[in-house]
Amino acid sequence: MLALLLVLPFVGSLLSAALLKSSSRSLPSLISGVVALGCFGASAAAYPTIARGEILRAKLQWLPQFGLDFALRMDGFAWLFCVLISGIGFLVVVYARYYMSEDDPVPRFFSFLLAFMGAMLGIVISGNVILLSVFWELTSIFSFLLISYWHNSAAARDGARMALTITGIGGFCLLIGVLLLGNIVGSYDLDKILASGDIIRNHPLYLMALIFFLLGALTKSAQFPFHFWLPNAMAAPTPVSAFLHSATMVKAGVFLLARFWPALAGTYEWFFILGAAGIITLLLGAYFAMFQQDLKGLLAYSTISHLGLITTLLSLGSPLATVAAIFHMVNHATFKASLFMAAGIIDHETGTRDMRRLSGLYTFLPITGTLAMVASAAMAGVPLLNGFLSKEMFFAEAVETHADSILDRILPYVATLAGAFSVAYSLRFIHTVFFGSPPADLPRPAPHEPPRWMRFPIEILVVICLIVGIVPSFSIGPFLHVAVTSVLGADTPEYSLSIWHGFNLPLVMSMVALVAGAAIYFILRRYLASCADGPPVFRRLRGQRIFERILVEVSWRWARLAEQRLGTRKLQPQLRWVVFTGFLAGMLPLTLSGFEPRPFAFSGVDPMFAVVWLIGICLAIGTAFMAKYHRLAALVMLGGVGLTVCITFVWLSAPDLAVTQLLVEIVTTVLILLGLRWLPKRNEGVDDAVTLRARFRRFRDLALAIVCGIGMTFVSYAVMTMPVPDAIATYFLENAYSEGGGRNVVNVILVDFRGFDTLGEIAVLGIVALTVYSLLRRFRPAADSMSMPEQQLIQNRFDEERPERSAGDTVREYLLVPSIIMQWMFPVLITFAVYIFMRGHDLPGGGFSAGLTLSIAFLLQYLAGGTRWAEDRIRILPLRWMGAGLLTAMLTGIGAWFLGYPFLTSHSRYIELPLIGKMPAATALFFDLGVFLLVVGSTVLILVALAHQSVRINRLRANDAEKAKGGEA
Repeated sequence: MLALLLVLPFVGSLLSAALLKSSSRSLPSLISGVVALGCFGASAAAYPTIARGEILRAKLQWLPQFGLDFALRMDGFAWLFCVLISGIGFLVVVYARYYMSEDDPVPRFFSFLLAFMGAMLGIVISGNVILLSVFWELTSIFSFLLISYWHNSAAARDGARMALTITGIGGFCLLIGVLLLGNIVGSYDLDKILASGDIIRNHPLYLMALIFFLLGALTKSAQFPFHFWLPNAMAAPTPVSAFLHSATMVKAGVFLLARFWPALAGTYEWFFILGAAGIITLLLGAYFAMFQQDLKGLLAYSTISHLGLITTLLSLGSPLATVAAIFHMVNHATFKASLFMAAGIIDHETGTRDMRRLSGLYTFLPITGTLAMVASAAMAGVPLLNGFLSKEMFFAEAVETHADSILDRILPYVATLAGAFSVAYSLRFIHTVFFGSPPADLPRPAPHEPPRWMRFPIEILVVICLIVGIVPSFSIGPFLHVAVTSVLGADTPEYSLSIWHGFNLPLVMSMVALVAGAAIYFILRRYLASCADGPPVFRRLRGQRIFERILVEVSWRWARLAEQRLGTRKLQPQLRWVVFTGFLAGMLPLTLSGFEPRPFAFSGVDPMFAVVWLIGICLAIGTAFMAKYHRLAALVMLGGVGLTVCITFVWLSAPDLAVTQLLVEIVTTVLILLGLRWLPKRNEGVDDAVTLRARFRRFRDLALAIVCGIGMTFVSYAVMTMPVPDAIATYFLENAYSEGGGRNVVNVILVDFRGFDTLGEIAVLGIVALTVYSLLRRFRPAADSMSMPEQQLIQNRFDEERPERSAGDTVREYLLVPSIIMQWMFPVLITFAVYIFMRGHDLPGGGFSAGLTLSIAFLLQYLAGGTRWAEDRIRILPLRWMGAGLLTAMLTGIGAWFLGYPFLTSHSRYIELPLIGKMPAATALFFDLGVFLLVVGSTVLILVALAHQSVRINRLRANDAEKAKGGEA
């Protein structure tokens, strides 16, 4: 159930993104609606279990020894949020179907929306705090994609970047906070952390963990001083705003505060930090909302204020305040989603959201206007609506004494004033937009009611506001109870959802807020009708401008200053620092540990082995020397160094490494050789006079090279001669066959024991291949490298001077026999690659070596016939090879979960095949297949990028020749 709830949105997202055309409209909305409704149905089906006080759980082992499991849990509070996320998500999908323009790429929109829904569901049902942090960051990423959906708009790009920066930094702080909590408790399991409140609050690291934790929550919920990103996110499409502001993004922060309330609340630090942020946000958000001229801007700042109200309630440390906070989360989700949708309809029908241009729309939009009035009244806290009940509970908690602090003493006055502001901006929303003279000079002069189903989500939400406000105990009561008890447990207080509690102080505060709010609006009405956007006094103090200045200061000025003082654009100094840092990294641990070197002993050294290494050293020195004068010679000698290493591996009985080294040398040498063709020619006219400064620099670099070389020799000798403790190698040797099912220990380590490392390495290999391909696609060689090589020009002149020959015949004749041999080698190398792959679990070989072997087969075909000849005969799709390889490796690991084992757990056995006999059949073979496919795809992708340089240059030469002929004509 929980796995389905989590996976379904991501599957729907992939379907919308991968399978649908960008022009498709109905199908992506249908898929998204079915997915959201399916998530809602799965959540609703879990209610009978949740109502009995049980907790639904699901766990997939990942790294159990470190407490890292893919654990999911759903209690009453998580269930309530799942219903909100999926239910409002479904309504937003229905609304978006009619809101989005025909010119918009709708599948991409719904793909991002479903992925965002999945990330939010992941947050609320995570049973492991590390997993929670992962989903937390995913919400930041997908919200960035949603806010920047209209990426042609500068406002959308700026708002998305700001949201990602603020919430991304907050997510990093949250990760630090949960790591500290896990360290304090000794577990990252959410249940254990929630049950360890006394241990956490009395620990010396409590304050540090609390600060990082609150930074994560406050940035996500746009609390002061991080509130400014939310209004700038209004550049997103209105369905996104409705979803983000009601049940998702900004609710994630307050959800987290309530979720961890039993473990972290109840201290003065919690009250002071959280209370100060909440009270300031509550008041400032409401004050700013009154002076906004953009409908969505008004609603955005009202969201900030209401989130401040929830944060303030959670800071009080009172169980009743927590009940009120959870209740208001639900109420705010319903009326705020409906108000944003109503604002979207107004914008959709009139073409503007500027309230200075809007008036008298009730005549044109009577049904929408009525719905918006009810939702606005709920936001203002008018009786018989859901917002009134939770605001009454807030006022009741505000007048109680919770701590001997000025924050507690001013809270009743701040609450009443913020309530008055809330009434004022709610009344302004209704009165300005729907009443008054008919609108004039609208971008769309004839507004009318939207399609029936576009208004349907607002109607559902407004009906919920009414039902909860009139019969709260029967409508929301049971659901609120299961949520509250799952958070507070035995501390759950007695509370009442009655509409009438008698004539008391909270009721007086509500009446004062209603009257004062109406008075404030009518006093400021003329000023608000024509004033500039933004509140007086604070109008010039824009959070976006401050953020951009800080961003420029840190990311540009400080970075430039650091580059000027510490960095350089020259390659040699950068390499010098890299080499020097590597030398220190190797020497410092040995020096600090008091390591005493043993005297060098040359006994037992085989003379032939010494000769091989002497040749390798000479070749390495020759490579460094010739790199400046003759690149081809340097490459040949570099290949000789690789062969020296290969012979060393054979000498030291490491055939697996020797095979891999040999294949790597072949592939890299050919690829580098292809790349050398496009490097600029050496300028023979450079003055070779050596200055004193240049001579000093050379001797300095030589000294650094000698010191680092001697240092690495020392480290290598120390490692090889020191006593070897009982290392992990013994474990691998003893368990490779019994646990991994293979006698080739190296391959078993790669695909089984250290399979997770290998998965990361092949992912990096794929990223490198894509990077090289992207760079080479945009690479344009120097002008002196674009001309045909001198030898080829001579051969072509020889051909052109003879009537029976054509240009290129000499080259083809030279390569006739080698090209035929290389073409015949193709099936041989394919067979050899399969042989190496199949034997890899017991004998030297494996997926990596087999992938390189098959890559050599493709390489030979390109060399034999050229790029066009090879691609006309062999359909190579390297990107699909890479994708299939990574997907195969991932699915192999995921498959272990379905059998109840940790990720990438392998199973092995031998099977009998006809004509072949017994053959090892470990599940790691599929993982090795993924390695094989990705290695082939990555290598061929780089080959294609290099080979197409020649195709591009030939095309340019042909164009130049045609232009030259045209000029002569």
